[in-house]
Amino acid sequence: PFAVHLSGTKYGCGVGGCGACTVMLSTYDPIAKKIRHHPANSCLLPISSLHGAAVTTVEGVGSIKNRINPIQERLAKCHGSQCGFCTPGMVMSIYALLRNHVKPSMEQIISALDGNLCRCTGYRPIIDSYASFAKQTCCQLRGTGQCCLDQEELGLIKLFILTFLKTYKSLSFPPQRIVQEQQRKTLIFCSKRTTWISPSTLKELLELKAKYPKAPLVVGNTSLGLKKNDCDAYHPVILHPLRIPEMQVFSITDDGIVIGAACCLAQLRDILMETIPKLPEEKTKIYQALLQQLRTLAGEQIRSMASLGGHVVSRGSAWDLNPILSAGKSVLNLASDGGKRQIFLNDQFLAGHKHADIEPKEVIVSVLIPYSTKDEFISAFRQADRQKNAFSIVNAGLRVLFSPGTDTIVDLSILYGGIGSTTLSARKSCEKLIGRQWNDQMLSEACKLVLEEISLPPSASGGKVEYRRTLLVSFLFRFYLEVLHGLHQMYPFRYAELSQDKMSALGMLQSGVPQGVQVYQDVDPGQSPQDPVGRPVMHQSGIKHTTGEAVYIDDIRPVDGELSLAVVTSVKAHAKIKSIDISEALQVPGVINVVTAKDVPGKNGNDEEEAFAKDKVFLALREVICVGQIICAVVAETLTQAKCGAKKVKIAYEDLQPVLTIKDAIKHNSYITKERKLEKGDIEKGFKSADKIIEGELHMGGQEHFYLETNSVLVIPRMEDKEMDVYVSTQHATDVQKLVASALNLQSNKIMCHTKRVGGAFGGKITKPSFFAVIAAVAANKTGRPVRFALERDMDMLITGGRHPFFGKYKVGFMKDGRIMAADFQCYINGGCTKDESELVIEYIVLKVDNAYNIPNLRVRGHACKTNLPSNTAFRGFGFPQAGLFVETCIVAVATKTGLPHEKVREINMYKGVNRTAFKEKFDAENLWKCWKECLVKSDYHSRKTKVEEFNRKNYWKKKGIAIIPMKFSVGFNATYFHQAGALVHIYLDGSVLVTHGGIELGQGIHTKMLQIASRELKIPLSYIHFCETSSTTVPNGKYTAGSVGTEINARAVQDACQILWKRLDPIRRKNPKGKWEDWISEAHKKSISLSATGYFKGYVTDMNWESKKGHAFPYFLYGAACSEVEIDCLTGAHKNIRTDIVMDASFSINPAIDIGQIEGAFIQGVGLYTLEEIYFSPEGEQLTLSPDTYKIPAVCDIPEQFHVYLLPNSCNSIAIYSSKGVGEAGFFLGSSVFFAIRDAVAAARKERGLPLDFTLNSPLTVERIRMACDDIFTKMVSVPFPQK
Repeated sequence: PFAVHLSGTKYGCGVGGCGACTVMLSTYDPIAKKIRHHPANSCLLPISSLHGAAVTTVEGVGSIKNRINPIQERLAKCHGSQCGFCTPGMVMSIYALLRNHVKPSMEQIISALDGNLCRCTGYRPIIDSYASFAKQTCCQLRGTGQCCLDQEELGLIKLFILTFLKTYKSLSFPPQRIVQEQQRKTLIFCSKRTTWISPSTLKELLELKAKYPKAPLVVGNTSLGLKKNDCDAYHPVILHPLRIPEMQVFSITDDGIVIGAACCLAQLRDILMETIPKLPEEKTKIYQALLQQLRTLAGEQIRSMASLGGHVVSRGSAWDLNPILSAGKSVLNLASDGGKRQIFLNDQFLAGHKHADIEPKEVIVSVLIPYSTKDEFISAFRQADRQKNAFSIVNAGLRVLFSPGTDTIVDLSILYGGIGSTTLSARKSCEKLIGRQWNDQMLSEACKLVLEEISLPPSASGGKVEYRRTLLVSFLFRFYLEVLHGLHQMYPFRYAELSQDKMSALGMLQSGVPQGVQVYQDVDPGQSPQDPVGRPVMHQSGIKHTTGEAVYIDDIRPVDGELSLAVVTSVKAHAKIKSIDISEALQVPGVINVVTAKDVPGKNGNDEEEAFAKDKVFLALREVICVGQIICAVVAETLTQAKCGAKKVKIAYEDLQPVLTIKDAIKHNSYITKERKLEKGDIEKGFKSADKIIEGELHMGGQEHFYLETNSVLVIPRMEDKEMDVYVSTQHATDVQKLVASALNLQSNKIMCHTKRVGGAFGGKITKPSFFAVIAAVAANKTGRPVRFALERDMDMLITGGRHPFFGKYKVGFMKDGRIMAADFQCYINGGCTKDESELVIEYIVLKVDNAYNIPNLRVRGHACKTNLPSNTAFRGFGFPQAGLFVETCIVAVATKTGLPHEKVREINMYKGVNRTAFKEKFDAENLWKCWKECLVKSDYHSRKTKVEEFNRKNYWKKKGIAIIPMKFSVGFNATYFHQAGALVHIYLDGSVLVTHGGIELGQGIHTKMLQIASRELKIPLSYIHFCETSSTTVPNGKYTAGSVGTEINARAVQDACQILWKRLDPIRRKNPKGKWEDWISEAHKKSISLSATGYFKGYVTDMNWESKKGHAFPYFLYGAACSEVEIDCLTGAHKNIRTDIVMDASFSINPAIDIGQIEGAFIQGVGLYTLEEIYFSPEGEQLTLSPDTYKIPAVCDIPEQFHVYLLPNSCNSIAIYSSKGVGEAGFFLGSSVFFAIRDAVAAARKERGLPLDFTLNSPLTVERIRMACDDIFTKMVSVPFPQK
């Protein structure tokens, strides 16, 4: 078959949750007689469903080879891509929007990106880049109010859009497609196991359904498609009713609106938005409630694929529309070969009661959504882990009908999702309340009745039991107030207006359109215009990111004879392997072989971790030590065959007792390393001198890296000398080379590692990729064929570990004025089952736990716990995000006890002037104070704090909080050899320059900065310089790209090579000072002067002696401060980020656009750690959060409405190249300013309720923790013992 090998569309998660695979579908609507365009997740699209449709991938939008679309150009120019893996999906989402709306609103642009995740940028530059397409405004570069494109260029963009839409309309949907659709033929597609039938008439569909009653109806495949990776899950017949006119109908009748069951949810939303303004308001209450839910339900791709009928009939507990459709008395229009009938979409239908359900031979043709009436009130509610594109924790549909002109209940419906396996109704409670008046007494009784009827046992699936039960009554209370408010508006003289306190309970928090300001110091006016250093140069691969032409590991075209690999992992946290049976796996068609530890010619991993677990058959008696440990691998002709083979491997275990938590590890004295300890001053004397002493604890959860490109490797054996090419997504190519060579019992010079770019890493691709490369290399060695190994998202999350969970205990002595006199800290991290980076992480926690504070008498003890979880590893910030939150929690505790403002306690304890750390390293805190004071001014902190307090006095159920946090961040590593770097620079005869170095492009723009440095040092334009790839064949022994120093150490090596070459050219330049660069190079070649140079940087001199507890542990320190303001909903725990101001001491930025992007991206990633991202494990040690469906990273809806970043001016750093500083990680901890702003808001709520203020909030501060900390009458209702029945 012909393969076009379009690699622009990325495979990110396989469940439609990340948006990386977004394409645009264009279909002809025979009813409206027009072409419809919409975004879709290609990972969920069955190929059979695309007959008659036109699919546009990012390559069809624009390319470097042909012409770049303004959508792509704007995104690149506004620095809207970093690693670039998510970028094609972003482009396609906006492209589909612009095909439907030439001048969309900013709200439409934000909505179009609901289903697209980015782990790098923090979203702000993406939104800015597309603002110029909106009808309101443009990007407002650097807060000047001007666009970064001049008016002429903007005019060209607008002209291009109009021309593009007119010229290429026919290309996106060829005329022959319309002809095909008008012929209306039945389509049948057959595979070995499944027959896909797409009938063109309702009559034919009903005949097919009668013949195949168990055949599912599939429209968008958003439900069935989630099971596509399960080899055993399939249906012999699938019916596709999308082409049936009766199921696409939309009509307005005397009874309400009729919507075809095959209409997608985005169509339903658009229909409602168009219809509501045309109807009397009293008729539209259910439509407005539905519209409210549709704005937050899933992402635009899923909304454009999922059908109304599918949403209804699948009856998922978290489905947001079913409760409100049921409460609103919606009617299902059914049909079968025996005729038509109608049933109510009620609680009995949703519960699957036989007398109220659909018969096997019936289909839902359409849904009648009735009008509301004057005396009827309908509301919908939902609360999810994230505001948008997240399954509801609990949702609700509530409706009340009053006797005309009164508040006497005639009919009442209360339905909840997220509580049971499907939507539940409080039918009995509602019946008991009929005839009651709508007053406080009724509310009190209703809450009691609902909690008794809607049961949720303590061991309920999904956990969060008290929180979910609290939401039941919180939603009911909000509905009660909404109705009271509505009655007052209808009958103002009969019903009193709500008090200010109660008014604050109305309305859900909704984020506005984000706006950003970025301020940095411009280059010296005397700097040559050709010199790019210090300028906001676009990312070297920016355009290629947006066109999909940037190649990642899995984009490399298939090699002749290539095999795919899938791994078999342990399902036990701790057990002995009794046996492995691979016989069934070898019988699967296409399976070539199974690879185990016995196939490793050399060393199976390293001294601390094995690549393959061993068993008594294939070597010695060994154990599996975590769920997800790799036991063996299956290689096959295709990935599907390899996965099916992996499922057939049978493993017998003998269970052993696992250790899973830090608490367990402490109990069993299970540690990875010896205790790390630092002491400063006399701690006992310090405590004796203190006025007060407090003690407390802090728990922090872990964090998934969730890089958009999962771990991927392609191993290609060469024909001779046992050489191998290893293409791998890694931060540490040298380690990959070393481990692969060791495993194959070869010298390292036989293993060639190549990395062009990595689609995100954040520390997660330092140690792990080496083991994946070993597995693939052993398989390639055994079979003699190339092997590709790309982990599925769930497998990547299962195997690789993440940030270390943290537990800290503190004892702090302080004076009445807030000065801390002594502190005793005990810090524990969950290292998992092997050492990995845990020893370094606990060392860094101990070294960095003081943050910005000078504690005169300090003792810190650190322990890395060994447990039976996947080994945790490096993650952006490397221990400091945990340590920083811990010490700031202590600061807040002191401020609370003294009654002093938090910022005053911070100021009185901050380092001042030239000082020394607890480990005796000298530093100057001048820039710490500059950042702090600048942040106070830029954020207008004191004025806004007053306004926050005023808001809180007026609002009982919503509270605002504000916090400002200082930061002292240590850059680099505590050993010199970690900082060494090499480079190789070639000058060719035409004057072009090739730069290579040992650093790896992870999205941080390292290659872009290298080109800027080479341009300055060689005094040539950027256009002369090219970077190819990072390879062990050009620059050997590179250290891992991490610790914020990857750019500056490799920059020193590039600088060294360029200066060597420049010096060699000295005689040529002196002889011909006015000559061109090309002339100098030509003459140098004729003079036999070498035009190739190796550069080397020995590294910053650092050391840390743990015996003496002294050392120069880090090259230098970086300072910053952040102020954040939030608003919380005390009834649900939801919060929104109103504003963040960051001041960062970046010294002289080599590329301010890239550095600001790093700060913003790290900050939002930090917001995720501290407020959103939560990993769940089963009691048996199996991770349960393995996809974007269950693990929520920040999305567009989570960034601050106002996001301001300022680089501190007139700062210098004598240590790093050009006086720069590494900012890749520092912004992460500043995300804690949102955590403490939320805490401030919670404290305001607790203070008003008369609750203690010395409370502890653990991280992440999820909606559950926020809500339950805002203790009130509703949380007390659910804290009583569970009712026994």
